[in-house]
Amino acid sequence: MIKEDEGLFYIGDIHNPEAMIMFTETDIISVDHTYVSEALRGQGIAMQLLNKVIDYAKSKEKKILPVCSYAVNKLSKEEYKDIVVKGE
Repeated sequence: MIKEDEGLFYIGDIHNPEAMIMFTETDIISVDHTYVSEALRGQGIAMQLLNKVIDYAKSKEKKILPVCSYAVNKLSKEEYKDIVVKGE
């Protein structure tokens, strides 16, 4: 269901995704944008997408810099402190 492209995990068509999480990868992974269509909201889709980024970051042994408000909110929890870096 969740597909992957460079800097993107998404659901639906890549040119018009129903849900997506965008990130930029350097020495860290910056989560820049999260979107879930009205039809898919309330089903935990955004968290599923964020979990894909978390798994990806762990597989690359990289930390995550949450930039978009959704990622900032979710990754502020204590359980993520070892994988998150704080912004300046």
